[in-house]
Amino acid sequence: MTPSGSSAPADILRAYAPQAGLRATLEPFARDADLRARLAANPFLMAPMAGVSDAAYRMMARAGGAALAYSEMVSVAGLHYGGAKTWELVLPHDPEPDIAVQLFGADPAQFLEATDLICERLGPRLALIDVNMACPVPKVTRKGEGSALLDDPARAARIVAACVSRAHVPVTVKVRSARRSGEPEVAAEFARAMEQAGAAAVAVHGRTASQLYRGAADWGVIGRVADVVSVPVIGSGDVRSPEAAVRMLRETGATAVMVARGSYGNPWVFDDARRLLGGVATEAPTIDRRLSALCCHVMLLEATGAHLARARSLAGWYLRGMPNAAQWRERAMRCATVGEYLQMVEAIRLACEALS
Repeated sequence: MTPSGSSAPADILRAYAPQAGLRATLEPFARDADLRARLAANPFLMAPMAGVSDAAYRMMARAGGAALAYSEMVSVAGLHYGGAKTWELVLPHDPEPDIAVQLFGADPAQFLEATDLICERLGPRLALIDVNMACPVPKVTRKGEGSALLDDPARAARIVAACVSRAHVPVTVKVRSARRSGEPEVAAEFARAMEQAGAAAVAVHGRTASQLYRGAADWGVIGRVADVVSVPVIGSGDVRSPEAAVRMLRETGATAVMVARGSYGNPWVFDDARRLLGGVATEAPTIDRRLSALCCHVMLLEATGAHLARARSLAGWYLRGMPNAAQWRERAMRCATVGEYLQMVEAIRLACEALS
């Protein structure tokens, strides 16, 4: 899986992650206890993010202490028709020890087939299967997929039962508080139905689907779900900092927390949250560490075969708040090779040293 001429991802992590204050080796998700205990041992997870959570992003999050990292949303229809591009979203790269795969669709039979295929191909490197019942994007919901399943709990339960019947790992679901703002909240009742169908945990995003990602997330719904189910609840929504991650745990009764946009340019958020939870103060990463992390991340993109256009967004995230950040972001938009990104980082280092 490593393009010729580039270093292997494991070698990149060993060489560059320590300079960024990250882990050189990635810890597997614990397997020697029930799911609640495994989540509680390290309750900070990297959320699935379409167009973001590729292999390089997952490795950076795990290097930053995330207990588990999720794939992008994977279409069960895409797996049914054997799409190679779809499988690229599923298969972990070395040195990922394991992966959580998030599936979306509307056909229980395709979910059953997808579970069979994924379990067979990934074996012990599959940590869990998550069913997306939260995606608000119209091109998904108009097919009855994602958050549209909130309107069809019977179909959603059949999907969960189909996955559970074939999976050798926990099957979880991700939901939103309701389909549309202004309508009665359905998350708690819906979560109970998913638990009865066999779901091993429920992730709750504290917005309605119609809100998309606008407005403030309502963390209260996370607690209301936790009050009515016996399985672990994973909180999601507006976790932009380690402080917010710890606060969500303490305020909602959630067993674990998904970090999404809060991990943009901040793979340290997971270990920082663990330290805060343990009463240990944290410090923001230095400019030098942020630049080292950007180098590591860009090299991982190349090593895993991802398009380097993704590095432009990454650069914007890692450079946020630095002196002359707008100028450097503009330069990043013109970078086309790893070498050009590394040259830019060296120029930023020199410029920052001159200012100090």
